[in-house]
Amino acid sequence: MANTPQAKKRIRRNQTRAAINGARISRIRTFLKKVESAIASGNADEAKAALGAAQPELARGVARGVLHRNTASRKMSRLSKRVAAL
Repeated sequence: MANTPQAKKRIRRNQTRAAINGARISRIRTFLKKVESAIASGNADEAKAALGAAQPELARGVARGVLHRNTASRKMSRLSKRVAAL
């Protein structure tokens, strides 16, 4: 258990940040699922629009530190390839 005031403060801060970061990751996943569902339906226009909306969300996740830049780049590359194949 935390003994010092600073350690107690860090526990509180870590809980708050974990909640915020979890919400950010959830939001990113929602955008990615929209792209996936558009690809599955075979609707190219909808997939391109969803991909266009997902790209800044992934970049924002990288900027905020919730995603590694290579992870975001890999996801964008794979999704872009699948949308282009439609």
